Amino acid sequence: MKIKNTSLSHLLEINLAMIFVSTSGALGRYIDLAVPLIIATRSILALLVLVIYCKLKGFSFKVEKMDKLPIVIGGLFLGLHWLTYFYSLKLSNVAIGMLSLFTYPILTSFLEPLFLKTKFQKIHLLLGLLVLIGIYFLVPSFDLDNSYTIAVAIGVLSALFYALRNIILKKRAINYNGSSLMCFQLFSIVLFMSPAFVYFELTDITSQWQWLVLLAVLTTAIGHTLFLNSFKHFSITTASILSCVQPIFGIVIVAIFLKEIPTMMTVLGGLLILSSVVIESVRSLKSE
Repeated sequence: MKIKNTSLSHLLEINLAMIFVSTSGALGRYIDLAVPLIIATRSILALLVLVIYCKLKGFSFKVEKMDKLPIVIGGLFLGLHWLTYFYSLKLSNVAIGMLSLFTYPILTSFLEPLFLKTKFQKIHLLLGLLVLIGIYFLVPSFDLDNSYTIAVAIGVLSALFYALRNIILKKRAINYNGSSLMCFQLFSIVLFMSPAFVYFELTDITSQWQWLVLLAVLTTAIGHTLFLNSFKHFSITTASILSCVQPIFGIVIVAIFLKEIPTMMTVLGGLLILSSVVIESVRSLKSE
């Protein structure tokens, strides 16, 4: 029997999105290019793919005047999120980089009531705290001379940018197709990141092209579009907490392909994060 317009189908969709988005960890670590160049190239390739897809599907690119600036700002926050996230990956490892990013559900649970005037739910604070405890197990020390500590700090900054982007686009995601909306954001990022093609060496791009294509298509065009579509069915805080399964997928992928095996402390932190995802998934199914 076909599942249609049900809470379960929406949960499956957001988890599929997280599988695709989680490939960013392994690809971010593996691609041997300057981070700004990775982000700029990824954005151009993903934009081309999505524009072609939107044209074939007949999706409209029309944007209401009042929504243009918020969409552009949302795109800039997404670009800043990618930049800081990839620097975090380069300074540590995939487990540290991905899991430190997932302070963003905590930030979202505080920011969403302020920006979107939604009711603050205490359970989100508790689940966010559970995620934070999980991340505590990831940091070997809180010494700023430790690259892992710096990576976690940059990951938290990346989380702030991501939370703000999601909040800004929450209302717009209801009114626009997710692929079209992603095109507008990518166009903003391409303009923002275009100086990277002037300041960095471009010759190495040809040797990395296949991984850049995977990052553009799997992670960006497919993964982020599916995640953006989930905003139509969940609150930003709920979508944020549900997406905490992403580091688990990412750690498994990097363990298989890059042989980067997490420590027991990382596993413990991941289990705490996954617990918050399970709790929020059950809550979401019951409430809808």
